[in-house]
Amino acid sequence: MTPPTPHLRLDREVLQRNADRLRARITALGPVLRPHVKTSKSPRVAEVLLGGAPGPITVSTLREAEVFADAGYDDVLYAVGIAPSKLDRVRALRERGVDRVVLLDSVEQAEAVAARGVPALLEVDCDGHRGGVPPDSPAVLEIAGALGGDLLRGVLTHAGESYFRYTPEELARAAEHERATAVRVAETLRAGGFPCPVVSVGSTPTAHAARDLTGVTEVRAGNYAFFDLVMAGVGVCGLDDLALSVVVTVIGHRRERGWIMTDGGWMATSRDRGTGVQPVDQAYGVVALEDGGVVPDLLMVGASQEHGVLGMREGSARGLPDFPVGTRLRVLPVHACATAAQHGEYHVVGGGREPEVWARVNGW
Repeated sequence: MTPPTPHLRLDREVLQRNADRLRARITALGPVLRPHVKTSKSPRVAEVLLGGAPGPITVSTLREAEVFADAGYDDVLYAVGIAPSKLDRVRALRERGVDRVVLLDSVEQAEAVAARGVPALLEVDCDGHRGGVPPDSPAVLEIAGALGGDLLRGVLTHAGESYFRYTPEELARAAEHERATAVRVAETLRAGGFPCPVVSVGSTPTAHAARDLTGVTEVRAGNYAFFDLVMAGVGVCGLDDLALSVVVTVIGHRRERGWIMTDGGWMATSRDRGTGVQPVDQAYGVVALEDGGVVPDLLMVGASQEHGVLGMREGSARGLPDFPVGTRLRVLPVHACATAAQHGEYHVVGGGREPEVWARVNGW
């Protein structure tokens, strides 16, 4: 049965290709790959990323950790700064035999974590993005002291600013800065008498750009499973590497405005406009044929809750395509994580196999 629109379509063959590409690259450089499952929130997708069996993963919600534990994953890093109120759930997972590690960047968090005997990584701010301790701050050793050497697993950093680098050279420099920062803080901790067995780095751009990972023990990345228009704009992938799309149906036309209306609004695609700060703005998504390639210059230019608006890219000399009511099209996502979060399941196609439906984790 053909699924109704809008629905989330996942190309099995492209997913497999993306997984194989990064796994081979990180293996060649030496560290362990610890996929971030926040993008897919799916044990079935994680199975592809890890080569067929449970392995080390990164999560962004405790619900993800619990569902993946049920699926046999027992090496789980919760890579969001820990709130003390969540530690009881963390302890419950550890009592089930899951090696559940949390993330922190303050003495207050360290004291709460130490009181419950939970291992943690120290988050380091390598590029002024989101949380983390500045690498040269005295707080590095203060937090380690509050946590204690038995519970300090190591350090973690995330090169968030790599999403705003657009050449191979800039991306390689971001990857090296990420690596060097994490290794330097690990050396500071060791010199202070604290074991630091884990040195964890990662983002999808730097994971693909790193040339040397000396001193790093693991690499985290998540978006690479599906890729999206932001990553294509960064230059990490091409449009043919986007495994995810939203299938929509044409429901009307506003020809006087140059619009094609669909049944897929922001509830199907999200409102993420991440390419708006890039050299090429892709609006709410690039439009493709249901079982074919990209329609030149046709974008999702507007969205209300359940209505999508398609129109031509500003400055295009092409005319608006004539897609009759009932035509099914695909919208390639600006941000795969945000688009996937609008749906409860994947409709998985391709790879020479029958279509399947894979569930997603919901909740926190």
